[in-house]
Amino acid sequence: MNTIKILAALSVAGLVAGCNPMGGGSGQKASANLESRSGSSVKGDVQFVWQGSDVMVTARVSGLKPNSEHGFHVHEKGDCSAPDAMSAAGHFNPDGKAHGSPGSSHSHSGDLPNLKADANGNANYSAKVHGITVNTGPAGIVGRSVVIHRDPDDYKSQPAGNSGPRLACGLIRST
Repeated sequence: MNTIKILAALSVAGLVAGCNPMGGGSGQKASANLESRSGSSVKGDVQFVWQGSDVMVTARVSGLKPNSEHGFHVHEKGDCSAPDAMSAAGHFNPDGKAHGSPGSSHSHSGDLPNLKADANGNANYSAKVHGITVNTGPAGIVGRSVVIHRDPDDYKSQPAGNSGPRLACGLIRST
């Protein structure tokens, strides 16, 4: 009888795994509280929600230069302790790809679309991204950091898009 129960459990587990062969998520969430770095007054919060094979990234940010554009990336380490946020290391890049436009076949997993501030220096951001997951797996962002840079990402310069100093940094945590 125990063998039958074990086989039944394995069969159910196989069916559940088979329903999602891409390893997509079903609503897992994470967030980051952005704290000012490099003498800036930039702050805000970022939300990550896993939706199938994509992650919806939303953010509310204040303290930016009015009508400005900023590089916005997931970084390798979940460490924002340095005054300039260099403790967060480089862009999250588990596949060892070149830096490039988000969503292209030639980009780091941590490359996100630029963040754009309004006339008051605030940004309400929303982007659907591919190549990251909301967990601690190989493409997972939980335990890493998210960073806002002073300048826009040019999506060409290697290895990080020439985005300049890091204005804000936040640790990404499961919610």
